[in-house]
Amino acid sequence: MTQKQLWRITKTVFKVCITAIALYWVFSKVETDYHEQAMENISAGSDEYPPSFWQFIKQTILSSNPFFLVLAFLAYGCSIVIASSRLNGFFKGVGLELSERYNFKLYLLGLFYNLFLPGGVGGDGYKIYFLRRKFEVKGRKLLSAVFFDRLSGLWALCLITAALVIFIPRLQIPNEVPIVVVIIGSVAYYTIIRRYFSDYSKRFVRTHLKALGTQSMQVICAIFLLYALAFDGKFAPYLLMFLLSSLVAVVPFTVGGLGAREMVFVFGAKYFHLDAHLAILISLLFYLTSALLASTGSYFIFRPQGLGEDKLPDAADAEQGRMDEDDEND
Repeated sequence: MTQKQLWRITKTVFKVCITAIALYWVFSKVETDYHEQAMENISAGSDEYPPSFWQFIKQTILSSNPFFLVLAFLAYGCSIVIASSRLNGFFKGVGLELSERYNFKLYLLGLFYNLFLPGGVGGDGYKIYFLRRKFEVKGRKLLSAVFFDRLSGLWALCLITAALVIFIPRLQIPNEVPIVVVIIGSVAYYTIIRRYFSDYSKRFVRTHLKALGTQSMQVICAIFLLYALAFDGKFAPYLLMFLLSSLVAVVPFTVGGLGAREMVFVFGAKYFHLDAHLAILISLLFYLTSALLASTGSYFIFRPQGLGEDKLPDAADAEQGRMDEDDEND
């Protein structure tokens, strides 16, 4: 076993352990708060003994409105369609011409690898290896396209977060601050891309409008999840936590952002004095929604003909291919 293989195995084990620890802390914290609240209700004279924490979670999910759950899934699905088209725009920037349909299929396969096969080559790495092998495009060009695709998504996420901050007075942030930060940051961002990465600046408006569309549809997904849980209070704090959790999930130190998102919701619920149980349920339902859609990518593992292949390279092949490319670049 080479040093690089050992490092990637260690990284995978580390991510799984961090995810498990984060989830254990989150649920221990929320369960303790739930029992304390239940005991307070009993002490106050409540005749009805509450269900256990896990029974409460189960009952809440089972009693959620299926209509809004379906709408949430459709909204998330729309966000993935837009995100796939955005990535294809960056591929076109490096001279790779893919049909939107073909690119979407490959995008779904990448989602499956990202969510269900943590560590190793990952969804982005698999797509880069697959496209480099099939279309003989340089790996560095594909890597730069994927990088700027991610960067555009991060820009859109920050933009929507800044806009939402204006509607939350509790933060005590002057409205001018997020507006000025967004304007200066966006101008600097565009200037750097136009100056040093002109291939991508030609499609800057289109790709970044799609980035805004992607993140907006995911916010709408979160809104539908709130409706599904029969929430009728102020949405802004929950949506801000959702966006912040998405920012945290960008850093790949847990499996698919699981655990990291929930920690943000726990801390956010405490800061805003919100229902932590509802916050955790939103996070879990969003993860289940994304997992349900990502699972469809497994279809192409069993039916590679959908991608024009007799047999897809497995994760080990892609991992070895990336290591060989790294060795060539060293």
